[in-house]
Amino acid sequence: MNKTLDGSSAAPELEGPPAVRVGKELCAMENEQVNVSTENLSNTILIVDDDEINRGILENIFSTSYQVEEAGDGKAGLEKILAQEDQLCAILLDVVMPKMDGLQVLQRLWELGIPERTPIFLITAEASDATMREAYRMGVMDVISKPVIPYVVERRVRSVVELFQARRRLGNVVERQQSELLRQAERIIELNRGMIEALSTAIEFRNGESGGHVRRIYSITRHMLTQTELGQGLTPEDIDAISLAAITHDVGKIAIPDAILGKPGKLTPEEYEVMKTHTVQGELMLERIPQLREHVAYHYACDIARHHHERWDGRGYPDGLKGDEISPWAQIVSLADVYDALVSKRVYKAAFAREEALSMIREGKCGVFNPDLLEKFFRVEESLWGFYQGGEED
Repeated sequence: MNKTLDGSSAAPELEGPPAVRVGKELCAMENEQVNVSTENLSNTILIVDDDEINRGILENIFSTSYQVEEAGDGKAGLEKILAQEDQLCAILLDVVMPKMDGLQVLQRLWELGIPERTPIFLITAEASDATMREAYRMGVMDVISKPVIPYVVERRVRSVVELFQARRRLGNVVERQQSELLRQAERIIELNRGMIEALSTAIEFRNGESGGHVRRIYSITRHMLTQTELGQGLTPEDIDAISLAAITHDVGKIAIPDAILGKPGKLTPEEYEVMKTHTVQGELMLERIPQLREHVAYHYACDIARHHHERWDGRGYPDGLKGDEISPWAQIVSLADVYDALVSKRVYKAAFAREEALSMIREGKCGVFNPDLLEKFFRVEESLWGFYQGGEED
């Protein structure tokens, strides 16, 4: 039979690895000076011991500061722990008990990860080296030998409980702060995205269009990257950035005079040369927006703005790039831009019928495109056409 808790004056060592660890962590927590709420913190200690007198002594020590519950054997104790873990701030566990001994209970708790969340103390008269080593391996915070000195065990348990509660409070604060930071980041991303879309849409309005063009360029680019092999090797974040960058392709048109930009008829050679400068002007304009430099879409946007009129055969502008010298995303936006221009009404022309537009692209009447890109485009074109079935006109 176990010795009663107050049957001897032998005092356990107060200082040891657990106590030193607890003290250091408490000091670190205090130095953080974190202002945290004490709401929703558990305040119940569970005493698991088959000796009623021992349970009574421990209950008398802790009842003035904590709610105390008891279990008379290991099996009953385990059932209570599993049923109300969230309500427990500490578990005091005897070793020698019927049905399940303390180490068997501890083994099960360790398998469930409970010692990481709720401090467990082994209180035993059988504090052999093997028992202590096994108990610490399975996560107990301290092993306290019977008989106990009340003020010592009260202080050791209270210190660890306060540490775990401080950790929990800090964890709650950090979680709330992380959630708030994520919400702020999402708002910033949405704001940046809105500004980019607003800028691009403003250009379309200036060009006599409704803004549907930039939305469709976004949708076509994204569809081509997600529904064909063109997006292989790109992360979802890359695809989002490229699709967003696509809508800035014509941002340089803000530098083109109204007389040229809104001219209803065919441009003269001189006017066409001016119009072609919107590619270079677009890149320069994007480079002059310091906030955009931090956006993941920035480099894609600059590349697309400058090179979305390059052609596979090298006869495009402004740099006369040829073949794979043109980035895949600039090629996709180039084809999307041509497709949308053909099947949509513009100030200088009526919309072409779908089949006629596809024939013009297939026969190279709107410039030469990468054959592989064309193959994938025609494969998904029917679904792309769905973007034009909402009844919206530019």
